Amino acid sequence: MSKVLMTGASGFIGGYVVDELLRRGHEVVGVDDLSKYGRVIRSYDDNPGYQFVEGDARDADLLRKLLLDCDHFIAGAAMIGGISYFHAFAYDLMATNERIMAASCDAAIEAHREGRLEKVTYLSSSMVYESTERWPSQEGDERRIPPPISSYGFQKLAVEYWAKAAWDQYQLPYTILRPFNCVGIGEVRALSDIEVSSGNVELALSHVVPDIVQKIVKGQDPLHLLGDGTQVRHYTYGGDLAEGIATGVEHPAARNEDFNLSTAESTTVLQLAEKIWAVLRPGQPFRYVSDTPYEHDVQRRVPAVGKARDLLGFEARTSLDEMLAIVVPWIRQAVHDGLI
Repeated sequence: MSKVLMTGASGFIGGYVVDELLRRGHEVVGVDDLSKYGRVIRSYDDNPGYQFVEGDARDADLLRKLLLDCDHFIAGAAMIGGISYFHAFAYDLMATNERIMAASCDAAIEAHREGRLEKVTYLSSSMVYESTERWPSQEGDERRIPPPISSYGFQKLAVEYWAKAAWDQYQLPYTILRPFNCVGIGEVRALSDIEVSSGNVELALSHVVPDIVQKIVKGQDPLHLLGDGTQVRHYTYGGDLAEGIATGVEHPAARNEDFNLSTAESTTVLQLAEKIWAVLRPGQPFRYVSDTPYEHDVQRRVPAVGKARDLLGFEARTSLDEMLAIVVPWIRQAVHDGLI
């Protein structure tokens, strides 16, 4: 099998992806500067097929050296978080992520020319569709609709322009993948000491599922939700996303293509909250109040999933109930252990 370099390997999605690549028999080199979570213990740390390199994805020289004997590169490093994170670090995430992209592309262009690198797989985001009024969002819509309003969404759209520009000028093959609303285990409190208030609970800059679980575990009643809860999302299990990403790396039909990676199941934030409440407080009446939403809290994020199914044979099959059965107990324990 091939040798794959992944930046952002110690991140939330990165942990799932490295595990999936190793399961498929690939040799994996993971790069991460550990700036978000610190050192994270993974089940595959002692796997002989895995090499971890602590380093900065903005270091083009480091990436160049590592890529020269790699077949594939997953450009996954980025400042990333939930909507609170987007607002707290609006400038830093744009500046940092652009520097990461410059280093990643510079290194990959040289490794493709001088080494054996076949392709770069770029992790974009559903936020490229932030300004859409067309649903479901089809691949290609990102260039037909107004650009994203948030700096995070705008920068993720820029990632896709980096990918296509490197192909146009240097013939560096690419695959662009857009994960939708990852739900999974392993996301702990970031090293940042910034917190936000939600009713009587102080939250880390996290995603919606750990936020809701934390509030319920800490006794919040009624539950505080951002907005009226009618926001529509497609919550997708991290294991499914990892399968989609690994397939995007491997499949010849993915060359110079872009794909939405998502479940086909639509869920409102209110429905999600009710499901989590039923798991943690069965038999107790569900009550909630609406807090003022953030400016960039997108009301509908609904993808078309047919392209990944038809070209790659990929479908995210884990239902919301199934993923919550896996994830909620883990988050509850992490809250008790002070990890979230």
